Amino acid sequence: MERLTVLGAGSWGTTLADILAQKGFEVTLWARDPLLASAIKRERENVPYLPGVKLSPDLIPTASLEEALSGSSFIVSAVPSHGLRSVFSNARPFISKDAIIVSASKGIEEGTLLTARTIVEDVLKGTPHGDISVLSGPTFAKEVSVKLPAAVCAASRSLEAAERVQRAFSTQYFRVYTNSDIIGVELGGALKNVIAIAAGICDGLALGSNARAALITRGLAEISRLGVRMGASPMTFSGLSGLGDLILTSTAHLSRNYMVGHEIGLGRKLPEITGKMKMVAEGVKTSRASRALAERHGVEMPIASEVCRVLYEGKDPRDAVLELMMRGLKGE
Repeated sequence: MERLTVLGAGSWGTTLADILAQKGFEVTLWARDPLLASAIKRERENVPYLPGVKLSPDLIPTASLEEALSGSSFIVSAVPSHGLRSVFSNARPFISKDAIIVSASKGIEEGTLLTARTIVEDVLKGTPHGDISVLSGPTFAKEVSVKLPAAVCAASRSLEAAERVQRAFSTQYFRVYTNSDIIGVELGGALKNVIAIAAGICDGLALGSNARAALITRGLAEISRLGVRMGASPMTFSGLSGLGDLILTSTAHLSRNYMVGHEIGLGRKLPEITGKMKMVAEGVKTSRASRALAERHGVEMPIASEVCRVLYEGKDPRDAVLELMMRGLKGE
């Protein structure tokens, strides 16, 4: 039986691990917190992150990276992007030389401006390992965990690796497409979180459906501009990891990034909002990284820039909206 590992026992990592375990793989789920690993093992439920969902009895929780990775041929990373460098630095000695790695994290590292996949590549430089693929698309763990239909894409420069990920995860309720544009897929998944914060601000300010639709559309234009400049295909951004993920994250109250924006629009401050959150809203840190990426590549991203000013520079959200509306007139 093939041995698989999922790193990160948040809601998404737990859901992905459960999918694989229910398909008959030998799956180990690594949790940073030993108490959480013990609780999952005892209760067959991840109460803090995925309450009410009974997990496969074959799923093996552990807080030991060595135990989780020993002999594993397939490693799924669902660690928040800000924790990737630390986790993979510690995991490095235990990763098999032929192990395929699947990045299911969505974010951009501040400072280096590396995506989740390229953070892993950077940490593992000089260490033999298999292909690093990306799994991304419009998904809420809560819905996938109770087997509601969803579709994502597995992206890799190697079709063989993408198809292997596709076969591993595909079920009657979780459909996986392959994609060769790994840059576009990953950028779409990371940058949509910033636009989702903007959409939440828009709704918190009660600006209406017209404004939200315009914001999502122009947000997609920004993402596409930067992605194409960085070598992605423009078609990727009309797919699952682009438009699909953007619509989901920008319109639903299950979206952590949308809810951060919504609270900002209602007048609350960022430290107050994030201090009460159990899970990470990746768009908060990614907003600064996206602005830096745009500057590096000479691309205009006015919505992302205004989100950054609202979150970190104390700009009033209504002033940010006015500034966006009063920019110089131009063609679409």
